[in-house]
Amino acid sequence: MTRTLSSIDFAPILPVWLLAILAVLALLALGLALLRRARGAWWRALAFALVLGALANPRLVEESRETRPDIALLLVDRSDSARLGPRAAQIEAARVALEARAARLPELELRTATAEEGGNRGTRLNAALERALAEIPRARLAGVIALTDGQAHDIPAEPGLDAPFHVLLPGRPGEVDRRLRVIEAPGFGIVGRSVELRVAVEDLGAPSGSNGAVRLSIRRDGGAPRVESVPLGREHRISVPIERGGNTVVEVAAEERPGEVSTLNNRAVVTVHAVRDRLRVLLVSGEPHAGERTWRRLLKADPNVDLVHFTILRPPEKDDLTPLNELALIAFPVRELFQQKLRDFDLIVFDRFSNRGILPPQYLRNIAEYVRNGGALLMSAGPEFSGPASLAATALGQVLPARPLPGAGAVAEGPFRARVSEAGQRHPVTEGLPGANPAPPAGAVAAPDAQPSWGRWYRHLRADPRGGTVAMEADGAPLLLLDRVGEGRVALLLSDHIWLWARGHDGGGPQAELLRRIAHWLMREPELEEEDLTAAVADGTLTVTRRSVDAAPAPEITVTAPDGTVSRHAPRVAGGGRSVVELPATAAGVWQASDGRRTAFAAAAAPNPAEIADLRADPGPVQPLLRASGGGVRWMGTGEQPLLPDLRRVAAGRDAQGGGTGGGAGPSGAAPGWIGLRRNEDHTVTGLSALPLLPPWLALVLVLGTAVIAWRREGA
Repeated sequence: MTRTLSSIDFAPILPVWLLAILAVLALLALGLALLRRARGAWWRALAFALVLGALANPRLVEESRETRPDIALLLVDRSDSARLGPRAAQIEAARVALEARAARLPELELRTATAEEGGNRGTRLNAALERALAEIPRARLAGVIALTDGQAHDIPAEPGLDAPFHVLLPGRPGEVDRRLRVIEAPGFGIVGRSVELRVAVEDLGAPSGSNGAVRLSIRRDGGAPRVESVPLGREHRISVPIERGGNTVVEVAAEERPGEVSTLNNRAVVTVHAVRDRLRVLLVSGEPHAGERTWRRLLKADPNVDLVHFTILRPPEKDDLTPLNELALIAFPVRELFQQKLRDFDLIVFDRFSNRGILPPQYLRNIAEYVRNGGALLMSAGPEFSGPASLAATALGQVLPARPLPGAGAVAEGPFRARVSEAGQRHPVTEGLPGANPAPPAGAVAAPDAQPSWGRWYRHLRADPRGGTVAMEADGAPLLLLDRVGEGRVALLLSDHIWLWARGHDGGGPQAELLRRIAHWLMREPELEEEDLTAAVADGTLTVTRRSVDAAPAPEITVTAPDGTVSRHAPRVAGGGRSVVELPATAAGVWQASDGRRTAFAAAAAPNPAEIADLRADPGPVQPLLRASGGGVRWMGTGEQPLLPDLRRVAAGRDAQGGGTGGGAGPSGAAPGWIGLRRNEDHTVTGLSALPLLPPWLALVLVLGTAVIAWRREGA
């Protein structure tokens, strides 16, 4: 819009200070004439005034202005808390209505910006405001209207906004929200012990002094819930036993409070990674041999292993009349190890041990029962395994996965390369071993001539497998067998030449890695379970991994979301005995996956913890902006149509709000007062013209005329 303004301006011909001196001299001359009561004094005064006026050069100035419309900013909160319940629809309806009202106001342009969440840092309302204001000239900013629930997490204590900032909140004041706050949760625990969680249940917005007890439901790995009564607003400690290695998922939920905003923050999910304490291993070497120290070095290299090692240096049938008190520095504590403290060991290792009467049959039965009840046994066999003193011929043979072949052909002498079997390529103990024979692509059959690149061995035992999984082979015969017996596990290595890998013979091999995997599988490390189903949530994606040595196609995976929604998915083959299902995990809570036999749980934490910490609509967090700008707060009510204040244009320095109480509409249903948008009157000058009011020729005529009249009057 173009406007023309007129005004009187002065453009002095002489400097102002010189005009002031001339004015003083004129006043002195005029004062002397007035004291003498000269007859032409007033004409002299008029002449002086005309001279000074001509020197001041008065002009009539006409200015043409192009006015520019003011800009108001409508800031719309799109965070999760602003979309709870009817808030999203109410905010959207308010946006449409305000844009229509602003379009009817003259010389006002309304721009709309969106405030999103900032990762896990809550709602970044001020950041969105600054980005939008960077594109608006401050001289044209009329004000900001924010449609938000007030839960902003980046408002500075002293904002630099110099225009009115108004907040329109969905709902009504006085909302109450119950939340469960995790004060402390350990990330790690020790198997066989308990961890302690510290939590508190709080009612935000409740009247001060309100107390009482709240029921708290505690569920571990999707099991039956345990209910405890906890005091409201006070810290409570929860003890959770850790019974197995790997991840333990703990879900804690507080009962719903009547009338609260949402139950979204009434529960929390904690994942505790369980590890084993120091492991106790019993290593019994039947006789000295070249590979004996291989086992000792391997087990002593792990600082988390307490090793008890005995070596039988002399068989009892050898009699050379040596006194008994000189046979050993300490007596072999057979009864203490294999009867009294047998169950204290996590793993028993027999290295080339033969039954020569050292262990009575009762103790061998104790070891077999120890395995069935959850113990772990690793046996490295040599030629003694095929002899008459073989442990396979004792009660311990009932838990071994293979029996030696009869006859002299049980011991095979000659070079060979240990080869991972087809089942071993799917077993986590031998899958992906460095230097192993190449694994076939997913769904393909292993090539029979695929050879490993590691070094050769020179002796192995031929045996008849009775159970378990043949993970490695020697010339087509079983070499490494892994079996589950009752609640325990057994590993049988039918060769005593693995120590050649440790010495680097013929290129060496992954001796330490293989034995580490065998030992960890025996002690039930979760990452080495060959028949397992695991679930994990990372970056908003649920990944379910099924592992099996069975080559049959994997069954469908049933996934149960935290809200109870059930879906079924066909897994994709990932190689190494694994099949995987991936899907978005947007809901916080415990996700459950099942393949029909096993069940896995995964914890999905809230993607934005700060966003759900307080779900009430509350102007408190944006108060610094309101105080600095003089803006106001209005509630839009709980109806389908939001109750909006009127929009008014106000001059700079005037109040930017009025009417209403900020609490919603009155009895008549009228909008709650009004909010003001500043009128800046910003403009651009497009034209300028100046007309002299006392041009020189006119000034000369008037000055000479008045001077002549004054002279004639004084001379008369």
